[in-house]
Formats: sequence, C-alpha cells, structure tokens
Amino acid sequence: MTVLDRISVQAGPRAAGGAAMALGSMTSVQLSLALSADQFDRISPIGAAWLRMAWGGLLLLVPARPRRADFTRAGFRVCVVLGLVSAAMMTFFMLAVARIPLGTASALEFLGPLGVSLYGARGSGLRRWSGLAAAGVVLLTRPWHGGTDLAGIALALGAGACWAGYILLTQRAGDEVDGLKGLAVSLTVAGIASTAVAGPGVIGGLTPSLLAVGLGLAALAPLIPFSLELLALRRLTASSFGTLMSVEPAIAMAMGAVLLGQVPGPTAAIGAACVIGAGIAAVRTGDRTGDRTAAVGPPSGRPATSLPALDDGRAAADRVSG
Repeated sequence: MTVLDRISVQAGPRAAGGAAMALGSMTSVQLSLALSADQFDRISPIGAAWLRMAWGGLLLLVPARPRRADFTRAGFRVCVVLGLVSAAMMTFFMLAVARIPLGTASALEFLGPLGVSLYGARGSGLRRWSGLAAAGVVLLTRPWHGGTDLAGIALALGAGACWAGYILLTQRAGDEVDGLKGLAVSLTVAGIASTAVAGPGVIGGLTPSLLAVGLGLAALAPLIPFSLELLALRRLTASSFGTLMSVEPAIAMAMGAVLLGQVPGPTAAIGAACVIGAGIAAVRTGDRTGDRTAAVGPPSGRPATSLPALDDGRAAADRVSG
C-alpha cells in the first residue's frame, strides 16, 4: 500500500487527491527552477519572473475563457488581489534566488505556509507537526554555515509573506469561482502587473530562444502548479496545505541532486525526513469535507453548504495539462 493509499483510508479520498495535487505542484515548481539555472545569465531575475507571469496568463486565459458573468463582485476582487500577490511572490523569490542559495531561499519562503499552518492549527496536533517541519527546514539549510546576505533574506521572507497570502486567497478564489476561470483572471492580472514593473526594461533584450524557453518554464511554473494548488485547496484546509508545503525544500534538494549534482549530506537527509513526515501527518488531518466554511467562511453569493463543481475543475485541469 502506497503512502497516498494510506492517506485515502485515514483522511478520505478528497484529502489524498489534494495531497497528490500539492506534491505535483511542488515538483513542477522545483523542476522549473532547476532548469532555469542559466536563465539569469541571459535575462535579469525580475525579467524571468515577468516572462513566466506574462506567458502563464496568456496560456490559461484562452482555454478557460472567463466571463464577467462567471464571477460575483467579491469573487472578482479576490482574483485581482490574488494576481497582484502572485506577481509579487514570484518577483521577490526570483530576486532572492539571485542573491542566496536556492535551498536557503526555499526554506525561508516556506515560513509563509508554516505561519498559515500555525495560525490555523486547532489543538496541538498540527502545531507539533509544524514544529517538526520547522526543525527540518533548519537542518536542510544549516543557517550556521557561511555568511548571510541580508537583502536576499529579506526578499525571501517577503516572498514567504506573499505565499501565505497566496494560499488563503487561492482557497477563497477556488471557493468563489468554478473551474480554473478565477485562476485565469489572477494570472492575467499578475502578467499585467509584472509587465508594468519589469516589461519596459527587458522587452528590448528578448530573443526568439528566450521567448521559447520562457514559454516552457511558464508551463512548469506558474501555470501547472498554480492550477494544481487551486484544485488542491478545494480538498484540503489552508492549515494542512501550509504544512504540506514543508515537503518542497526536500523536493528542491532531490532536484538539485538529480539535475545539478548537488548531493545532500547526512544533516540534509535528516531534515528531508522531518519535513516529509510533517507533510504526510498534516494531510491525515486536513480533509476539508464537512468543514468547508470553517476555513474561509461561506462564499459570497452561494449557500454555505455548496461545493464547487469538481467536474469543471477536472475538465479545466485536463485542458491545461493537455
């Protein structure tokens, strides 16, 4: 019996499905970052963030075809704010990675989801697993080694704060709007915001090869992971999802070992075990079934007991992945 099979038995198939989507999202993000090792030499970090957001909005806007009638006024506002937060999150993180190691930046950014998990934890269970995840992050990054870049740390922490807001806003957007139409609006807003900030300084230096690479990387991040996270947050509580994100530094370490030859030492391996254990434990208590309104409140304009149309979400996900 696999790990996800055990989760299905203990927490229900919705939580297991949400966990699989979250893991797929994290894998896609880290694969994209590993494949971007030489992109900063050709385009600035802020330019790389802009290129991904701009492509991501275009890639999802056409198949999703959102219409004004698909949104309540509150739902549309949530999607717009989500787009602005998403643009800031990716821009801050790209700037951080240009100054400090990827593993350190990922671990510092994880403090955002960890904060969501601690804030939303009920009782000592999730708090205990969040503490284990935090210990794993420390072991993975070993902050006692080497010097520190205060600007890079500040940027990574800023990305973490945006990530915390992103989790809560994505869950609300998923509750307010069926399918991936809300995400199509938020990614379009993110692309427009990124263009206003970074576009004028980098558009002149773009080449066909950079555009092609940017298109592929935009599919890996943000398009696929943001889509999977929106669908995952329909199945998991925000607190459980935040703790599950603790697995991401371990995934980053694995990608570094396989694709970049960065083999972890014993301390990092122990840290990976801690964060993976915390993530699995979080999923066991994280099914949103029966507790939908407790996490985010009743969606505007909908009955408190209604669930989003999951068939629409699966169809939209199939269009994206296909």
